[in-house]
Amino acid sequence: MTVKQLSMPELVEACVALEVPGVGLWREPVQSYGVEATAKLVRDAGLTVTTLCRGGFFTAIDPDERAHALADNRRAIDEAATLGTDTLVLVSGGLPPGSKDLHGARERIADALAELGPYAESHGVRLAIEPLHPMYAADRCVVSTLTQALDLAERFPAHQVGVTVDTYHIWWDDTAPAQIARAGAGGRIHTFQLADWTTPLPEGVLNGRGQIGDGAIDMRKWKSYVEAAGYTGPIEVELFNEELWARDGREVLAETARRFVEHTA
Repeated sequence: MTVKQLSMPELVEACVALEVPGVGLWREPVQSYGVEATAKLVRDAGLTVTTLCRGGFFTAIDPDERAHALADNRRAIDEAATLGTDTLVLVSGGLPPGSKDLHGARERIADALAELGPYAESHGVRLAIEPLHPMYAADRCVVSTLTQALDLAERFPAHQVGVTVDTYHIWWDDTAPAQIARAGAGGRIHTFQLADWTTPLPEGVLNGRGQIGDGAIDMRKWKSYVEAAGYTGPIEVELFNEELWARDGREVLAETARRFVEHTA
């Protein structure tokens, strides 16, 4: 998504040229290019698919909507397995229309995980709950902190359900470092993502993720937290940013790789 202006072949070609070893993929462009075709393209280039995004949106009350969400998540698990990644990132869903019941919404997430965890395990895929910044709680994700994410994940085996640690969403939370240690001790850090926090946020706030080094987040410090917790997996950069999307994608990818080295090495 950082360079969504690139086609799938262009993305793979640019990653190879920059010696970027892995790529986190989103379902929509994968489906557009073809799941099997994407898997072959990435595999033939020698790249690893680090994660697939996204599953989730489990909070519907209507039985038909809930059944639809579960079916779509099973498809997402199938797609992840085909792509060769062991991690499906979950954006859990916001409050249903007319509801103000955060607790009830979180319990419906747990119910969905109970159904999907064994299915994911049977396909060699882990589910990674991503807490999103509280500004998204109403419409996108009622899981706002690592504490909340881990409280859900720890109801299930770690090889079924863990968490996503994303700097953009948790940098403000002074309890997050301790929760990263908690997640690491339980083997539940399934992926680690970087994006910076810049202000003012754009209208709608969704596409406000800043390029690494442009904002308020100490990337090196957060990297040290996950490393101290025992995480040795891939580190992804995930930027939703209209200004970056308007630029040449190869240029943005090269800049992102430079910034990653500059601010985390």
